[in-house]
Amino acid sequence: MDKNEAFELQDFLPYLLNQAAEESSLAFQKIYKDRYGMLRTEWRVLFHLGIYGRMTAKEIGRRSKMHKTKISRAVARLEERRFLTRTRDEEDRRLEYLDLTAMGEAAYRDLRKVATRYDARLSTDFSDQELSILRNALRKLARM
Repeated sequence: MDKNEAFELQDFLPYLLNQAAEESSLAFQKIYKDRYGMLRTEWRVLFHLGIYGRMTAKEIGRRSKMHKTKISRAVARLEERRFLTRTRDEEDRRLEYLDLTAMGEAAYRDLRKVATRYDARLSTDFSDQELSILRNALRKLARM
């Protein structure tokens, strides 16, 4: 193979992003899994409701870019464990609003503190300028 045609997997941006995402989320994943038995989609639903308040599953899907089937499963598990409630809209029975319960709020506040500390720890290897560039670049990629 011609050297100019070489493909370096370790430099392939989607591969690097996936590796970075997996590596950077492992320790946080252990915390929400150990403390609350949650899966990734569940903590993401929990955080959307904790941050934005009452939402529909469709709204969470639009914001998070998670597939509706995954959101549906996460909502069912969080409801089973009494972290959230579902309320049907009286006028449009197809609409269902999701709200955190007191237990869900407490889990959200606990995990938000952990997430804030974890984010700060991940950020220590970067200067403020590097961190700003990284966050902006990742936001641009997330919009694609």
